[in-house]
Amino acid sequence: MLDSYQYFKSGLQKKLFSLCATLFLFCFATITAAESAECNSLNMAVAWKQTAAEYRALYHQAYNIARDRVEARLARKVDRPLAVLMDMDDTILNTTNYWGYLINQNMDFFDDPIWDEWIPANKVVPTPGSLDFLNFCKEKGVEVFYITSRNQGEKTYDFAMEHLRINGFPYADNQHLTVLTDTSNKKKRQDEIAQNYEIVLLMGDSLNDFDRIYYVADIEKRIGLMESTKDQYGRKFILLPNPTDGHWIKAIFGDSEPPATDENRAILKQAATRSMWQK
Repeated sequence: MLDSYQYFKSGLQKKLFSLCATLFLFCFATITAAESAECNSLNMAVAWKQTAAEYRALYHQAYNIARDRVEARLARKVDRPLAVLMDMDDTILNTTNYWGYLINQNMDFFDDPIWDEWIPANKVVPTPGSLDFLNFCKEKGVEVFYITSRNQGEKTYDFAMEHLRINGFPYADNQHLTVLTDTSNKKKRQDEIAQNYEIVLLMGDSLNDFDRIYYVADIEKRIGLMESTKDQYGRKFILLPNPTDGHWIKAIFGDSEPPATDENRAILKQAATRSMWQK
């Protein structure tokens, strides 16, 4: 009888220990996930994109300036066809929905496989002011060329074209859309267009949308290159806001799409504290 009781007691202790261990691991995982969500480095940037009136105002400001530049050029004699060159993602297309998904998954760096899944879901919408400006260009006979860097496999071009068409953008045709799948260098296509058109302005959310010279893995050098061309901003080059991704990240990490590692999180913190108050 005693042996049976001891056997029962021993089995009960093992089960209790197993249950406690499981509860501990569950609680630890829950706390870790909560901490990760609270400390996500994307939270502030994406919250700004999702909610800030200032974010939208910067788009309207950019497209108002663009319209002024086009109108000023149309007021003078035109000898060649006029064109504007547009980037797509985060310039004319709002991608905030993708970033919201990453945060909801407790992810804190750009994720290319998820991006490739998200693109054909057609969740993009026009950025504030973009559709009005480009329709204005069409009405005035100024052609719009779209140049974007994407790679979602054999349907990459079709996905990009669909994004233009479902959102009602003008010049959504093969002549006016270029999709670069193996490079982010837009200069060759820009030069091709310049042979037949006078380019009034270029718009993008990255300096690399304007000129390849900015594609460098050095913060100070990139800032210096920007300063050397500062007279072009608001005139030939019109920049849109993007605090979540772009080639500015390459200057920090040496890679435009760095992996989500603790080492890279430390590098990001280092970049964010280049200037800091010490007391």
